[in-house]
Amino acid sequence: MADTNGRVSPSEEFDGPLEAIAFYMDKKGMTRRDLVPIIGSRSKVSEVLSGKRSITMPMARALHRHLGIPAVDLLKEPTKNNTGKTDDIEWRKFPLRQMAKREWIEQNANLEENAEQLIRGLMQRAGSQDLVTALYRKNDQNRANAKTDTYALNAWCWQVIAQAREREWAEEYRPHRDPEQLMREVARLSPSTDGPVRAVEYLRERGIAVEIVRHLPRTHLDGAAMKGEGERPVIGLTLRYDRIDNFWWVLMHELAHVAGHLKDENSTFIDDLRLESSDAKEEEADKIAGEVLIPKDAWENSEANERPTPLTVTALAQELGIHPAIVAGRARHKQRNYRLLSQFVGSKGVNHLFGL
Repeated sequence: MADTNGRVSPSEEFDGPLEAIAFYMDKKGMTRRDLVPIIGSRSKVSEVLSGKRSITMPMARALHRHLGIPAVDLLKEPTKNNTGKTDDIEWRKFPLRQMAKREWIEQNANLEENAEQLIRGLMQRAGSQDLVTALYRKNDQNRANAKTDTYALNAWCWQVIAQAREREWAEEYRPHRDPEQLMREVARLSPSTDGPVRAVEYLRERGIAVEIVRHLPRTHLDGAAMKGEGERPVIGLTLRYDRIDNFWWVLMHELAHVAGHLKDENSTFIDDLRLESSDAKEEEADKIAGEVLIPKDAWENSEANERPTPLTVTALAQELGIHPAIVAGRARHKQRNYRLLSQFVGSKGVNHLFGL
């Protein structure tokens, strides 16, 4: 790895970041303990060096600064045994032009010719090979539309995970001791004009990644809940329906999955919430989200339940401390009348808050 003068050989000599780190540690006489102040904790060091945790951008910057490892070595994809479970991918089937336009992949004049290289770049941004191949499969515990283009769906999932991974996180994720209480705290942000933005920031401050990523054509997608790097829950929202009531329903549904269903890296919930579902976990997520937003007793004892008018909707919203769009959405769903209370659901009230 080094020449007779002690200089490091070119970066292509290293087969991925772990070889580079091991070389520089040996060169500097460092132990794993010496990496703790750089990477963040003993568990992180152990997981990184064993290949169980991918190197994040903050880690890469710290390793570059303290050990002098070139960035190209820290971000390099290992070549050995790297095909994993992706051998059956038909790389040209990804919506390459849409992905390039959104800068998920590099702009390239020969997208189809370089499809594998470009998609592998996105997969690398998303993290470990185990994670991306776990996402590259059909999940039976979801609410995915049967018409979904699985290539577009996987691309969207990888972009969501990549965005979450590239954020600066103050510390490792620690589950909230009372997830439903956390959900109620989030719901109480809804009356504010910028409630959706405040909700996203509030959750990120508590270690839950929430990423707004527009859906791709033929994904028929409202949101998803997935496991990201380091056990961090990742929620993706498409905001395909630009309504306030829809934003809060989708966010709470995915938070319910985070609260009780993300047991391991293979837990992935893909949701088209227009669809009914007989899956037990989807039904439970609906129930938890509904109860957090509008408790059953409050709904059944409210005039808005049987006589949904602007006055009764506003009264219940004020009583619960939530946005009236949420109450209007519940009434519209119950009545199966989506012209009802349309002035209350907050059309075109969300996307602009996120610059969409």
